[in-house]
Amino acid sequence: MIITELTPNPDSLKFLSERKISTIGTEEFQKKDFNKIENEFVKNLLNLEGVELVLLADNFLSVKKNKEISWDILKPTVISHMNDYFEKNDKPILDKENKKNEDKLNLGEVEDRIIKVLDEKVRPQVAKDGGDIKFKSFKDGIVHVELQGSCSGCPSSLMTLKQGVQNLLCHYVEEVKSVEAL
Repeated sequence: MIITELTPNPDSLKFLSERKISTIGTEEFQKKDFNKIENEFVKNLLNLEGVELVLLADNFLSVKKNKEISWDILKPTVISHMNDYFEKNDKPILDKENKKNEDKLNLGEVEDRIIKVLDEKVRPQVAKDGGDIKFKSFKDGIVHVELQGSCSGCPSSLMTLKQGVQNLLCHYVEEVKSVEAL
C-alpha cells in the first residue's frame, strides 16, 4: 500500500511504501538529466507531465512537480506506477546490484565529523519532509551542501538551512562557521 504525505514544499509530495524502494540510500533524479538516467521506473516517472524531480530513499520517494499540473491529476498516476512496479518486481527500484561502484572521497577529520552530524541529526529530519541533504565540501569554515527532493526549491529551505542545519553543525563542529546550499 502507498501512503502520501504532504511536505513543506507545496510542489512536492512524499509517497511512502511498505516495500523497500532503495537499498543504496537516497538518490535524486532530475528531468534535465533524463538522457543520463538508466533506471526505467525513474524515467517513466520523469516522463509524466509536470514531474521535474524524483528522489528515492529507503522506504519512500518524493516527487517534485511544476506549477502547471495539480496533485489531483499527478498523485494517482504516481501511485499507480509504484503499485505496478511492485506487482511485477520483487526487488527494490534502486538495488545494490544495479549501482555502479563509486569511490569514497578521502576526507579529513573535520569533514568526517560534519558528515556524522548530517547523517545522524539532520538527514532523518529532512527525510521526514521527503528530502535529503548531501555534504559537498568544507573550506574556510563554510560547509557546502546540496538540498534534494522536497527540499530543493522549497520556500522554507533557506530558513531550515540557516536556523536548523547551520546551528547544529556550529554546535557540534567548532570549525564550522556557516552552511550554504549549492
